[in-house]
Amino acid sequence: MRPPQVPEQSGGEPPSRRGRPPEPIDEMAGKTHRTWLEPVRSRLTESGLTLDDLVGRSGYSKAQLSKLLRGKGYYPGWEITYSVVRALDIPVDPTRRLWTAAAVEAAKDAAWIQKRLGDVPQSGLEEQPLAHLGLTQAMWHPYVAYARAFLQSDHRAQQVVAETFDILWLTWDEATRSPNTPRHAWLLLRKRVISRAPQRPGGHPDLRAAAFSTVTQAGIGDLTERLARIDVVARFFDTVACLPPDQLDVTVLRYLCGIRRDAVPGIVGLSPAITHSVDRHARGALQGLYPDTDTQE
Repeated sequence: MRPPQVPEQSGGEPPSRRGRPPEPIDEMAGKTHRTWLEPVRSRLTESGLTLDDLVGRSGYSKAQLSKLLRGKGYYPGWEITYSVVRALDIPVDPTRRLWTAAAVEAAKDAAWIQKRLGDVPQSGLEEQPLAHLGLTQAMWHPYVAYARAFLQSDHRAQQVVAETFDILWLTWDEATRSPNTPRHAWLLLRKRVISRAPQRPGGHPDLRAAAFSTVTQAGIGDLTERLARIDVVARFFDTVACLPPDQLDVTVLRYLCGIRRDAVPGIVGLSPAITHSVDRHARGALQGLYPDTDTQE
């Protein structure tokens, strides 16, 4: 997937002028709206096209396109969004899914969404990059497990992982230019999960809800003992959430998600040696604060 070609000057060189970058995204634009709008804006900047060029390619006025690129005003219909996506040679299928999710976020009802999608005949499915498909298949389950630990909902976990892989498809060129594509993908997922997780006053994610399922699975019958155990485990998980990012991720994957030790490095995109060191430092910090708590438990 390459940026659209900019017409050459008579001397064979691309034009030196570049249009002004779009004004900042409106503060009222929702999180999901930004998931497809930000890659669209980045692609426009990378392409070297001006807003006037986009007018000619899309068939929409400068005022309409300016509003769309800023996320300002009413949520845009799929027809104008599709015209911009096609003009910039951006994959349609993942954008369509992200546009639909953002329409729900913008409180558009099912009838409105279906009507707008029906304005553009749907073509056949696009060919997904094989490397992206392989990464999706390999990482789907561990990504969902990680997201579920923070969001405490399988539906929300599946949703944020699907969104992550759609964004990754839209920005696949950037991902493959990265020296470590699995790491790039993991950090993209992590950012989306943490931004949706409940937050504690100190700014770290709230993992305390996981204490309830953990203690329930332990099968403690006595209610008083169970509540006391929940309190201990909740405070323990609160401390886990305060660990540095890599230590938090490895701890959650290994001890909350039950991921095999040898599988964790490939998931987070770190070498086995670094992952082992991160795990060791995390366990050391936790056992220093909670010497009577078994991390594996």
